[in-house]
Amino acid sequence: MDAALSNFGTIDWIIISVFFIIVLGIGIVASKRAGKNTSEFFLSGRNMPWWLLGVSMVACTFSADTPNLVTDIVRNNGVAGNWVWWAFLLTGMLTVFIYAKLWRRSKVMTDLEIYEIRYSGKNASFLRGFRSIYLGLFFNVMIMGSVSLAAIKIGAVMFGLDKYTTIFIGSFAVVVYATLGGLRGVIWADFFQFGIAMVGAVAAAYVAVSQPEVGGLSGLISHEAVRTKISLLPDFSDAKLLLPLFVIPIAVQWWNVWYPGAEPGGGGYIAQRMLSAKDEKNAIGATLLFNIAHYALRPWPWIIVALSSIILFPELSDIRAQFPNISDQYLKHDIAYPVMMTLLPKGLYGLVVASLIAAYMSTIGTHLNWGSSYVVNDFYKRFIKPDATEKDLVKVGRICTVLLMVLAAIVALWLQNAKQAFDILLQIGAGTGLIFILRWFWWRINAYTEISAMIVSFLIACFFQFVLPGAQEGVEPLWWQQSYWQLCTGIVLTTITWLIVTFTTKPVDDGVLKKFYLLTKPGGPGWKHIDKLIVADGEKHVEHQLPLEILCMVIGCFTVYGALFAIGFWVYGNVIAGIVSSVAATLGTIFLFKAWMKLKTN
Repeated sequence: MDAALSNFGTIDWIIISVFFIIVLGIGIVASKRAGKNTSEFFLSGRNMPWWLLGVSMVACTFSADTPNLVTDIVRNNGVAGNWVWWAFLLTGMLTVFIYAKLWRRSKVMTDLEIYEIRYSGKNASFLRGFRSIYLGLFFNVMIMGSVSLAAIKIGAVMFGLDKYTTIFIGSFAVVVYATLGGLRGVIWADFFQFGIAMVGAVAAAYVAVSQPEVGGLSGLISHEAVRTKISLLPDFSDAKLLLPLFVIPIAVQWWNVWYPGAEPGGGGYIAQRMLSAKDEKNAIGATLLFNIAHYALRPWPWIIVALSSIILFPELSDIRAQFPNISDQYLKHDIAYPVMMTLLPKGLYGLVVASLIAAYMSTIGTHLNWGSSYVVNDFYKRFIKPDATEKDLVKVGRICTVLLMVLAAIVALWLQNAKQAFDILLQIGAGTGLIFILRWFWWRINAYTEISAMIVSFLIACFFQFVLPGAQEGVEPLWWQQSYWQLCTGIVLTTITWLIVTFTTKPVDDGVLKKFYLLTKPGGPGWKHIDKLIVADGEKHVEHQLPLEILCMVIGCFTVYGALFAIGFWVYGNVIAGIVSSVAATLGTIFLFKAWMKLKTN
């Protein structure tokens, strides 16, 4: 511990202390309004502006484990390996131009409340209650456990702390402000923490390439060990890597896998932010800002650090040599990111440590509030105590916040690396994503559709994780042990199951469907049956702009990917490609703006 703490100077401790004081101060100030009612505690009064919500979305996905995950990916599969999450931009843009305004029109407290608006009968109530625990507790705890695992690795490398001490300190700090300030406190803290996190990430990248062994950006890109890792696209002649790293994510994963923060059709804490927006325009603007910053701007500082780590610590044994006290459980490629942070000079070291703490706290704070909103609104209030007062519900929400953090800490002690958690979550959500898209645009989807998909995808994930023999350390995995093969198997089996169930079970009551359709106005050919019933009842035909919205989605993806590539090419010193990509991104922005102006909102 003494050796690790020697990296800190007095200025570093001052920076970290000031950071904590500001964050806790935000929680205390926000607590005055957060305790009034559940709308304030979970949706910050539904009056948040787009820019604040957009930054909050970016901040809560700027988690302490994300730089570690990107580092793991780059060290193993190169920059092109990031397509496993870059592909989610497609569903992100789908949310921006189609689902953001639909969610805002629904006027629900949580996205799970939509079940008893969209579906009918006891099965709708069961689905809402079950998913409140399934997502709010199980899924949420797994995500927070992954983030807390990153905190453990940061604590071990940068502070020399054991895992129990790190978890206790980190959990205590974030629970205090999340419990006090509710979503309003979380959003304002996100805004502050994101600024700190981005400054820290850029500073870390600058110091990484400034190392003598790296020799600046030109030295980094030309280094023999790095040249094979910098391509933005995988080798199309290598089917073994092309399939899992690019084809499956682009062709299948983005629309057929449920993943937190990139849910097909929106949902989770992204939906929570959209529901807390002032209006539909602010909901759209927030999600657009989020996708631009998340996919185009934020990855490159992490990528630069990851590439530099290949030069400075090419093997895990090199990390072991410098940090002999790191547990074998945590000595994976993702730990290279916090290891690189130890190269920072005093003063800057404290800023970057504060940025990593900020990334951790913003993500955990969001998930604590989001998870407790499910447990309180969709389980406790709906099924346990419907007559509970607003103050009672806020109190239960604060208790849930603490309990969720305790469970997340336990999961963190079990996990080994960020990629492990990422693969588990993808597998559990395999085959369910298409349902969350279609339930807004096809009247035939019912509660049994979702129930069957959820059960089958979970059982398949458990089979692959706990029953099927896994690959041995240092041994080439067999084809059926590959995560991408397991993902595709899960998608196919789950999809077949829910399609059969959908056509063999009773459809949702027409009255419920008409009410939902008139409330949210999704439009599209999948609602022709209901639209005819509405017109027959004397109601006005619901107009929609679905073709234009899909066009905006395509242009949005084109624009953001253009910006992602442009930044990459400028970093690589490829001037011609940088200019071409920059022009493409600029043209995309112009077309997007013109098309966006034609979109109608309430």
